[in-house]
Amino acid sequence: MESNKAAVQPKSKLRVLLEVLEVSTKLGLTSFGGPIAHLGYFHDEYIRRRKWMDERSYADLVALCQFLPGPASSQVGIGIGVIRAGLLGGLIAWLGFTLPSVIALVLFAFLLKGFDIGGAGWIHGLKIVAVAIVAHAILGMGQKLTPDRHRVTIAIITASVTLIWQTAFSQVLLIVTAGIIGLWMYRKTAIPEVPNLPVPISRGIAVICLVLFFGLLITLPLLRQFFPSGWLPLFDSFYRAGSLVFGGGHVVLPLLEREVVPTGLVNREDFLAGYGATQAVPGPLFTFAGYLGAMANGISGALIATAAIFLPAFLLIIGVLPFWNSLRKNPKVQGALIGINAAVVGILLAALYNPLWITAILAPVDFALAAILFIMLVFWKVPPWVVVLSGAIGGTLVSNL
Repeated sequence: MESNKAAVQPKSKLRVLLEVLEVSTKLGLTSFGGPIAHLGYFHDEYIRRRKWMDERSYADLVALCQFLPGPASSQVGIGIGVIRAGLLGGLIAWLGFTLPSVIALVLFAFLLKGFDIGGAGWIHGLKIVAVAIVAHAILGMGQKLTPDRHRVTIAIITASVTLIWQTAFSQVLLIVTAGIIGLWMYRKTAIPEVPNLPVPISRGIAVICLVLFFGLLITLPLLRQFFPSGWLPLFDSFYRAGSLVFGGGHVVLPLLEREVVPTGLVNREDFLAGYGATQAVPGPLFTFAGYLGAMANGISGALIATAAIFLPAFLLIIGVLPFWNSLRKNPKVQGALIGINAAVVGILLAALYNPLWITAILAPVDFALAAILFIMLVFWKVPPWVVVLSGAIGGTLVSNL
């Protein structure tokens, strides 16, 4: 009996890892619309459909990743993969979500440079899909995280300030403020018990990851002075960009431009063309690094740039997750999280308007298509990939009217 049990166990672990790869790859192929839209796709697939995590834990994980520098949606995906299947699960979840867009952008770099696809009808349709996906996420998360007038007020004020005051650090300051308000407002409220997140990582590994994160951030620029050629300068540039960005993929653009355009790695025209192509592919906006690396140094450049810009996200989420259970069960931290989660709903609401609504809903027919896609997703429970395909076809048809 013991030998049979031992034989079954690895297969069970392999099956879980393959499931993570399957789901994350499907998300990597269908998640259009940028980091906020990705959280909507994740919520629908990981939480609503597969129930890999409860609503409250997902909201807490999103709140944590909003605090950390780097690509928040990728960190949420990595965190879910780690919780589901350990360190290897986090790596596989990232690979599945990231590789499709990296491959597409490297192909753009080699084969499609100079083509103008920004005005294609199917791309406009994908923007409309993102509107439906984020609206669906707001509906679900809003019901759970803003059930009373105080939290609704926090969400609306956060959305309003986010739209009016758009800077790189405004989102972080709003989340911190919401946390302080939640700490004060809910300090005497009886908080329901929080489910324990099964994080299969020791605190020792977590500390090593945090030390490595700060160590690389400090030492790479110094090493670059001694080794000014080769792969190290490229790795340093993209590692720093991934370490110092708050607010998602769009905010990384000025950092990347300063690293690659003045140094001559990529000219300004190719930089802008690649950014346009990045808007057309699913997955995280940080995969723009793959395009830039390919333009600078072919396949090896693409691999180095992609690994470097996402490495900080890995080190930070793995470094923090083992401590997250004890922190989030603290009554004071829970009170702060109530306010933060309401603010996250507000940030989603702001993103629904800008950039999604104002760039996608340009005519009554666009609104009609968005409404149809929303109904398909929410009431008919159509799989997201079908909604994405329908949006692309609908956008093509609308552009020919």
